[in-house]
Amino acid sequence: MSLRAALALSVLVSLSGCVSSGQVDPLSTESGREEARRAYVQLGLGYLKQGDPERAKAPLSKALELDPSNANAHAALALVFQTQMEAELADKHYREALQRSDDARILNNYGSFLFEQGRYEEALARFEQASKDTLYDERSHVFENMGLTALKLGRKEQARKYFARAVRLNARQQGALLELASLAYESKDYVPAKEYYDRFVRLGEENARSLLLGIRLADIFQKPSDAASLGLRLQRLYPSSAEYRTYLSEQR
Repeated sequence: MSLRAALALSVLVSLSGCVSSGQVDPLSTESGREEARRAYVQLGLGYLKQGDPERAKAPLSKALELDPSNANAHAALALVFQTQMEAELADKHYREALQRSDDARILNNYGSFLFEQGRYEEALARFEQASKDTLYDERSHVFENMGLTALKLGRKEQARKYFARAVRLNARQQGALLELASLAYESKDYVPAKEYYDRFVRLGEENARSLLLGIRLADIFQKPSDAASLGLRLQRLYPSSAEYRTYLSEQR
């Protein structure tokens, strides 16, 4: 069990202990009910993080029994149904949550759900709402999500601006760096493409897409040994990928 779930469970146990010992029922007070709601939500999220969304439903339902309008419980239940590919139920609970809260985290999660559903215009609108919270600690991710959504809508220049904003907010925003490198390469702006790519690589991440881009940039900058090394890594790590097939076709 995760730490949060364990903490939540300990709170629930302490609450039940108060009742059995004859003390005042904590659920009879607003503060007690609020503590129980938080505990149930954390327990549900703990199960979800463990990959057990089915078990998450019971504590989240308990939280909603205590307070049917609790935004966090609705948002957590939306994540459960999203995980289980119950799109209508997930959408319903996201909307229930947002009727009661404009929390940036919920807006970002709902935007990600809408993106998964291919509802890109709606997703972008939710991400834009989330981005307005300047104190949200995952704001750089929101701008990266906005960039990815803009790409799906065919708005490359808008996407570039969103990715650049993400990188300004967090210089280690890896996804945005790779997207900026790819967009620059597509525009034949090879120097900035290489700069963004190098920044991405320095963060220690790579995938089939970045390896293919690295090979292409090595060819542009006439570094055959780098291209060969990256090609071997692509072959070894991602032999079944579309990127490796593209690499092979470009070598002919």
